[in-house]
Amino acid sequence: SADTVARKKSYMQDARQQWGFLTHFDLSTIKNELQLSSMVKDRSGISQAQARSDVQAWMQGKQF
Repeated sequence: SADTVARKKSYMQDARQQWGFLTHFDLSTIKNELQLSSMVKDRSGISQAQARSDVQAWMQGKQF
C-alpha cells in the first residue's frame, strides 16, 4: 500500500542519517534485521554484538 511504501522510505532516510556510510542501494537490498546488522558491522568495523545492539535500538518503535 502507499502507506507502507511511504513508511519504508522514511525508514531508509532515517537509517542513512543513523549510518551515513550506507548507500541507497545498500538499504534497498536489505530485507531483515540480520542483514542490516551485518552490513553495519562490515562497513563500520564494530563487533557483531555492537552492530546488533545498535540496529535493535534503532528499530525500537518502528513497524516493519
